[in-house]
Amino acid sequence: MISKAHIIKRFNSYVTIDTESDPNSKTTPSTEKQWNLANKLVEELKAIGMQDVTIDANAYIMATLPSNVNHDVPTIGFISHFDTSPDFTGANVKPQIIDNYDGKDIVLNEEENIVLSPDYFEDLLQYKGQTLITTDGTTLLGADDKAGICEIVSAMEYLIKHPEIKHGKIRIGFTPDEEIGRGAHKFDVEKFGADWAYTMDGSQIGELEYENFNAAGAVVKVKGKIVHPGYAKGKMVNSMYIATEFINSLPRLETPEHTDGYQGFFHLHNIEGDVEETKLHYIIRDHDKEHFEARKEVMVKLTNELNTQYGKEVIITEIKDQYYNMREKIEPVMHIVAIAEEAMKQLDIKPLIKAIRGGTDGSQLSYMGLPCPNIFAGGHNFHGRYEYVPVESIIKATQVICKIAELTAK
Repeated sequence: MISKAHIIKRFNSYVTIDTESDPNSKTTPSTEKQWNLANKLVEELKAIGMQDVTIDANAYIMATLPSNVNHDVPTIGFISHFDTSPDFTGANVKPQIIDNYDGKDIVLNEEENIVLSPDYFEDLLQYKGQTLITTDGTTLLGADDKAGICEIVSAMEYLIKHPEIKHGKIRIGFTPDEEIGRGAHKFDVEKFGADWAYTMDGSQIGELEYENFNAAGAVVKVKGKIVHPGYAKGKMVNSMYIATEFINSLPRLETPEHTDGYQGFFHLHNIEGDVEETKLHYIIRDHDKEHFEARKEVMVKLTNELNTQYGKEVIITEIKDQYYNMREKIEPVMHIVAIAEEAMKQLDIKPLIKAIRGGTDGSQLSYMGLPCPNIFAGGHNFHGRYEYVPVESIIKATQVICKIAELTAK
């Protein structure tokens, strides 16, 4: 039996350590403070009895739970990341415990009138009667992906204490900087040495994912010309107006707030500019590879059209691919998804197999030779003040890890 109190204590010990990553940093990890949790995890893994515990110069952690069977079993892995998103502050997290949730509004912060309400977040109602961990409304929680780390550590601890559960060799890995798209960049797949792995980085209970977006980032630089506005006729070129033309020329309904399921989008997530220069920062997403390539071509074609219209190069668009849909790498080894699905069913969890509207370390790792589907970690409303996680979901995810290990050994 996995202790709820033990899970809460472990999870809270992780989320109260600030590990926010920084996309503007060139180092790995991108922030020095990520070492604080990384070093703690190394000591904790040693303390519970894991073997071959290592941490490299970039804070990538790996450890081994040796096989306890005599026959050949594939080596499997479980992976999570310890950084949190720079979208919202992760400093001074004060987790709140809501016992026996009654299905009503949860006041996160009375002073600032911040309320987590099922009227807006309907998923809350499926956890009525359970124990929730929330924020105090001023920070994110960090369940993405410290819930995943808690689950992996707790599962390894449980397997060590219960040798009657038979399993093969298990490798675990914890990475920095996943939230800024660099979590897998320096992951040593050969050193990890697993036949396949699972990232514990999904959301609600039951999620099992082996498809994700193809992803690219685009920087659109618009050049203008500044002169005194009183004498600007025929001379001034306002880059912000040209940038507005570019924005309005892209399909308005193909944006995150108007799409779901397998629908892709263009997402303008940052603008910085003045008369002389404006920069537009986009992300481009689509599950379908052909549609993904077409979206990039739309931006290139629009750039060329506006440059022709103005008779000179006023726009430079730079597009860089970020990651690809892992489905291509998972489909040849679908038995690894089937094992996770069966593990959930044996634990009375309804598998929710769907495409990720995002990416995980697993998508990059799959292309690096380590097939890596994604399993729920249990949290909701990631990257913001309304983030929460049911403790029962963390426990269930921990049980799924143990069951996968058991099924793989049979």
